Amino acid sequence: MRSGMIKRILVVSVIICLIASYFFFDFDQYLSLEYIKSSRERFQVLYAEHTFTVIAVYFAVYVAATALALPAAAVLTLAGGALFGFMAGTVIVSFASSIGATVAFIVARYLLRDWVQGRFADKLRKINEGVERDGAFYLFTLRLIPIFPFFAINTVVALTPMRLFTYYWVSQVGMFPATLVYVNAGKELGRIDSFSGLLSPSLIISFAILGIFPLVMKKVLGWYQARRRKDGEI
Repeated sequence: MRSGMIKRILVVSVIICLIASYFFFDFDQYLSLEYIKSSRERFQVLYAEHTFTVIAVYFAVYVAATALALPAAAVLTLAGGALFGFMAGTVIVSFASSIGATVAFIVARYLLRDWVQGRFADKLRKINEGVERDGAFYLFTLRLIPIFPFFAINTVVALTPMRLFTYYWVSQVGMFPATLVYVNAGKELGRIDSFSGLLSPSLIISFAILGIFPLVMKKVLGWYQARRRKDGEI
């Protein structure tokens, strides 16, 4: 017990130091829309000369930023589209964001799950049952709607019995449509002066579709399951 507590304290200390360093050394200035726009041509030259190194560094930064819940994911996604283009940017961002979210999930589960489940076991029983029954669908729905802070989803779901692999693949699939939207916007980075530029009619329609899609899928799945029950297959 004592050894486990010491390890948790060390993990929390490392996380706090990393987050504090990010703000203390003003690293956020390098993850701003203005900096990325002004440095786009320089980054593209560097990318052409050292392709794999640039991808590896970008990937590592994205995973770290997501895992630490730093306010940089949107800018990094735009940068991915601006630097790598639509196809490569989508693939890189999709895996980096999913892996980063999974790391955050693992850390939150390691630090908090046993304590929360032990202290609030009775109150969480129904939630746990719901997650075991159809938690993947609810996670998929949350991932499709960008208004929910991803760091909150990573932490809350980590406190439930959801399996790690399920969390990873559902997150990757669920975040993919939003990744497409943001990476595509990143291609037009030169014409975006602020985040308000993301609220063009076409992007608003895209996000509206993202919000409606889970409801449509739920209806379709409900119809399919009812049909199978009627046919006596389940």
